[in-house]
Order: sequence, then C-alpha cells, then structure tokens
Amino acid sequence: LQKGVMVLADKGYTSKTNREHLSSHGLKDGIMRKATKGKPLSDKDKEFNRQISQYRNKIERTFGSIRCWFHGGRCRYRGLAKTHAQNILEAICYNIKRAPQLYLNTLLENEEASIRGALVMR
Repeated sequence: LQKGVMVLADKGYTSKTNREHLSSHGLKDGIMRKATKGKPLSDKDKEFNRQISQYRNKIERTFGSIRCWFHGGRCRYRGLAKTHAQNILEAICYNIKRAPQLYLNTLLENEEASIRGALVMR
C-alpha cells in the first residue's frame, strides 16, 4: 500500500499493536473505535465509527453478493495462485452481473435530467 492510505477495519482489529503497525508503515488508522469497560466512546469516536461504517458497508455488500451469487469465500483450488484466480473470476462475474443494472440506472438518470431540463425551460 502507498503511504498515506487509510486502512479501514472493524472493531475486531482494535489493538495498540495494529495501530502502531499502521503508523510505522505510514498508513492512516481507519480502525473503528471500541468502547472498553468503564470508558464509553466519545461523540467524536462515535462519529468516526459512523463514517467508517458508510465506506465499509459498500465494500462488505459487494463481498456479500459474491458469496451469495457465486458461493464465494470457499477455495475450490489448492495454492495461492489458483485461489487468487478464483477470486478475480468471481469479481469479474460480479461486475458482469451488475453491468446491465448500472447501465439502466445511468440511462434513467440521463432521462430524468433531460425531463427536469425541459421543465425548467418552460
């Protein structure tokens, strides 16, 4: 990873060791904050977690769809290279499955924009 990139992770990765590892490699800490016994999260930490969750939701939704549609998450092959190839093929299939809907959404957005433009000109 390039220096300055924020690494996003859920509360399960909260530890001093992980945070130090990120900073020693020049990476930004995007690990969600975790409340401890007797020390609740501050409003600032709650807001930070909310913002991280918005990004993570988009990513996790994609992985969830791959697991559901293509039974992803199971290695069908032995070896890192073959498993990596499987993951790449699952991602390609995901994009192919999503492409028609994304294209249709773009057409609808363009149509709505042209209708709004026509209404404004009246």
